[in-house]
Amino acid sequence: MAEAYQESVGIFIYLSRISSIIVHMLYIVFRYLHFIAIFGLAGALVIENMAIKPTINGEDAKNLAKVDVVYGICAFLVFAFGLVLWLWIGRPSEFYSVNSLFQAKILLFIIIALISAYPTSFFVKHRKSDAETISVPHLIPILLKVELFLLLIISILAYLMARGIGIPDLSSNSSY
Repeated sequence: MAEAYQESVGIFIYLSRISSIIVHMLYIVFRYLHFIAIFGLAGALVIENMAIKPTINGEDAKNLAKVDVVYGICAFLVFAFGLVLWLWIGRPSEFYSVNSLFQAKILLFIIIALISAYPTSFFVKHRKSDAETISVPHLIPILLKVELFLLLIISILAYLMARGIGIPDLSSNSSY
């Protein structure tokens, strides 16, 4: 009887270790997928900033629309993988939820998404154009530069978070 008990405890400990290894591997995989999506988003945004001119032709409009699709897909993946990391894998969600820098990152990401709506609508409108010249509204290059700047701020906030800045002292608060 004692041997059967010890064997079942041993199996339980073994399965517990295996499951913790799997969770840790999933954390690493989703973290890297999150980083790859971030780099794709940043790369697409840099390309858009470099390619946009006061006037573009139909081919430029098609190419910018393609780059903007990549940008949109990467933005969705950044959001999805970030949500998985925040809520399901890795540290408890409360670790991030109470961090003011994390809240600022989320807010800036939402602002970038809202700002990108106008350039995206312009690119979609002109993606099938064969016009010799298409006049680009003056606001679009400005918005693309603002998006890039906000993305830079998000990366600085991420660096600060990785250094433990922004985490409140929960030991002094009795509600936690």
